[in-house]
Amino acid sequence: MIYRFTSILAVTLFLGFSARPTSAQQPAKGAWNFVASGDSRNCGDVVMPGIAETAKKNHAAFYWHLGDLRRTSGVDEDIAHQPEHIAKPLSMQEYWNMSWQDFIDSQIKPFGAIPYFVGIGNHEVIAPAKTREGFLLQFADWLDSPALRAQRLLDSPDDHLLKTYYHWMDRGVAFYFLDSASDEQFDDAQIAWFESTLAKDLASPAVKTIVVGMHKALPESISKGHSMNESERGAESGRRVYADLLRAQNDSHKYVYVLASHSHYYMDGIFNTEYWKNNGGVLAGWIVGTGGAVRYALPPNSSDAHGALVNVYGSLLGTVEPGGKINFEFEKLSESDIPASVTSRYGKDFVHWCFAENTQVK
Repeated sequence: MIYRFTSILAVTLFLGFSARPTSAQQPAKGAWNFVASGDSRNCGDVVMPGIAETAKKNHAAFYWHLGDLRRTSGVDEDIAHQPEHIAKPLSMQEYWNMSWQDFIDSQIKPFGAIPYFVGIGNHEVIAPAKTREGFLLQFADWLDSPALRAQRLLDSPDDHLLKTYYHWMDRGVAFYFLDSASDEQFDDAQIAWFESTLAKDLASPAVKTIVVGMHKALPESISKGHSMNESERGAESGRRVYADLLRAQNDSHKYVYVLASHSHYYMDGIFNTEYWKNNGGVLAGWIVGTGGAVRYALPPNSSDAHGALVNVYGSLLGTVEPGGKINFEFEKLSESDIPASVTSRYGKDFVHWCFAENTQVK
């Protein structure tokens, strides 16, 4: 794919929110940090090493990818502009064969020793090129990491089967990744697993906080048009999970936070909608699809969010306080934050293209 170097101003919409520049953040005594984002197709090989530096500077306990690793439906612009592929362009079959290994090499390895949790998105199930089964095989080392394996067997001693959804504990916080990547999800098996596991966490006084991550956001959000509302099953099962989390918040008095990506912008307060105000209540929710994918315009009624940013890359920094409350801030990534080794590999022109031209918002 040929890229253009038209000079444009990157558009940033500010809705009652201030993006904090990336800087070294040592958490307060007893507090600790983690970092999350999703949608790293298109320019993720350029952007994600910068997010890795954000994670390192903030002493992140882990990084959490919320899905859409590579484009799959076409060759990612970053892969197409790797020097070896400029000289000899890839066929689609060649691209499919190497795209997930490219993700591992270019978007996981830069995090070094920081634990990395990987989630599945809709671009990981574009058949016949990519399937859920293929994802489980390719990323088994991460989906069956010591932390996830130990928690899976603690939750259910006979559960030796890898899944695209998972659960782990860290210092009183229960983290869940739910698979919302395709129209039939959440299926009955995933719902049964989630509700059974959640019930144990709600009964435990040691669990102060529930954090649920996924790719497509739960239904009836401000981003309803690009969420689990895309299918009847997704809308129905997503509302059920939302109701489960409301009970966790209101009846069990846990802190509850919901993270998603899928839409390629940043938004805080995604469930601040009339639907949820009239159907139980509003959960704290974020969309952070800012890992390198082509950037989208904000949806209608985005002014109802607490804050939203468009034409940005970056990650969500979560700071967990000793009592379980989590403070979230968006760590915006600038062109100058891209590591020199990445700029050397791709060239300044392409790195600039990713920041200036990888967008649907002109």
